[in-house]
Amino acid sequence: MSRIKLFDKIPEEKPNTPLLSNLSSPFELRQLDRGQLSQIADEVREYLLYSVGISGGHLGAGLGVVELTVALHFCFDTPFDQLVWDVGHQAYPHKILTGRRDQLPTIRKEGGLAAFPDRGESPYDAFGVGHSSTSISAALGMAIDARLNQSSRRHVAVIGDGALTAGLAFEALNHAASEKANLLVILNDNDMSISRNVGGIRDYLAKLLSSKAYTRSRDEARKLLEPLPPLAHLAKKTEEHLKGMVSPASLFEEIGFNYIGPVDGHDLQGLVTTINNMKDLSGPQFLHVVTQKGRGFSPAEADPIKYHAIGKIKAKNDSRNVPKLTYSNIFGQWLCDMAEIDTRLVAITPAMQEGSDLTNFSKQFPNRYFDVAIAEQHAVCIAAGLATQKTKPVVAIYSTFLQRAYDQVVHDVCVQGLDVTFAIDRAGLVGEDGPTHAGVYDIAYLRALPSMIIATPSTEAECRLLLSTCYHYPGPSAVRYPRGHGTGERPDSSLDPVEIGQAVCRREGAAQITILAFGSRVAAALDAAEYLDASVYDMRFVKPLDAKLLGKVAHTQLIVTVEEHQRMGGAGSAVGEFYADIGMPVNLLSLGLPDRFEAHGNPENMLKRVGLDAEGIQEAIKTRLSQRPCS
Repeated sequence: MSRIKLFDKIPEEKPNTPLLSNLSSPFELRQLDRGQLSQIADEVREYLLYSVGISGGHLGAGLGVVELTVALHFCFDTPFDQLVWDVGHQAYPHKILTGRRDQLPTIRKEGGLAAFPDRGESPYDAFGVGHSSTSISAALGMAIDARLNQSSRRHVAVIGDGALTAGLAFEALNHAASEKANLLVILNDNDMSISRNVGGIRDYLAKLLSSKAYTRSRDEARKLLEPLPPLAHLAKKTEEHLKGMVSPASLFEEIGFNYIGPVDGHDLQGLVTTINNMKDLSGPQFLHVVTQKGRGFSPAEADPIKYHAIGKIKAKNDSRNVPKLTYSNIFGQWLCDMAEIDTRLVAITPAMQEGSDLTNFSKQFPNRYFDVAIAEQHAVCIAAGLATQKTKPVVAIYSTFLQRAYDQVVHDVCVQGLDVTFAIDRAGLVGEDGPTHAGVYDIAYLRALPSMIIATPSTEAECRLLLSTCYHYPGPSAVRYPRGHGTGERPDSSLDPVEIGQAVCRREGAAQITILAFGSRVAAALDAAEYLDASVYDMRFVKPLDAKLLGKVAHTQLIVTVEEHQRMGGAGSAVGEFYADIGMPVNLLSLGLPDRFEAHGNPENMLKRVGLDAEGIQEAIKTRLSQRPCS
């Protein structure tokens, strides 16, 4: 790796960035001499450290692509030429260089910059992202449009080696080769996704980089990358020499791409030369760039997983912040406990080991733990395969990522009635990550499936109870729980189930108001009920509903459903359908998320904004009662 300026702490004062401060867009960057680019990279890295220290957010990935980002905006005429960043964790340097430097400390805050590239935020954000492995498909669509309209616009997709494990990426590579589209795909190879990258692609790249051919030819490759006249045939010869020395029989050449690499992703001058040589070549091009996640910040280089994202520096040092057990922690402990007594249990995750708190399980039960990398469809389908053999798979996955495997949930699990338990983390609004990561559709898309049961725990203790219940159910089941912690109600060590489909009364009120609360909104409903003297039921299950209870409360003056989920198709819709099916007219008020994508912000503020805090629930009930007098 090339030598760059190394930082050992996050600056607390705004750094002096004389060159960067004079850049308002990539146009000014392209007016600089090539010799000034290394200073720009150092200043971008230092400013990135400073701003993320203020805002919190993704850090390691951005540090690793500083040189690549500078080179791309220097070589391409952005925003006319379009860059598509995969996932978007690495796009902070891109935002710094594209007119959003001074706003970067607002990232992920309400009213501030989005956590990921956002087409509505800047013309330099060619495609909105948040989920992985979309960049090649999106950039290919743009490149085909350019061909259809005879445009000279060029297109670049930047994808990490972790995102390359998803089938979508290979579908796009295959199509791009057959289309012969003018597309440059840059593989940012840092052997990392969020967790450590796993799988055959990772192993292939590791073998390539450790080969004697690569080691022996590194210096020769750099000599070949010295500035050349901008003639395509000379650039082509340079590339052919590199391929012969470094990566014979490349996987990507076999697919149909013109492959160059691996090259040092922190050698800024080499990157500029290589990209300039490649950018006007016709047909699908593939540049393999080797970077280090967290590069230039010594703590992140030493521990890239820890520094994938960080909290605000002041918040981390605040002694008042006493950590509580999160729902993920509850799940992780339950999984280990259940595995101790049931040797049939296996755990599957699509690259979410740390996020889903599977680290202890992976150490205690390594032969029963399967991290399939960023491959959500495969995670669900392999679970289905295991379930046909009487193994009991538990799939730990975020709500927003389960969307990507919906066909497998339908076709491979539910149609066959297989015993797969889905532990659905990050259900509900997730705050700073915004709409791409919100888990607010899973009830709607799961409750339509025959044989599926859906549980919605209201506390950490309930989460353990309902995980056990769904695990013991001999068919498809899902437990959806929110990010972070709830009321703090710690579970006991029991692994016993509760009765499926039975609600629990949490408050008996004198008023003729019944609140049916689901999951995370039970606590807010209880607070609202104190003011209204309403009855509150913790429904526990969206499917099946407690039919006996619904019949009992049908003649209440007002029935209110409350959920942290889209109102359309959600738990409230299920309750309304129940009463419609039995022909019983009721006064029903369904409270949930409105029909829009909620912008990022503080989670508590977001809930207040959509009227799902205690005050909002009170006001909605009072408004309904004032509109419809008692009969």
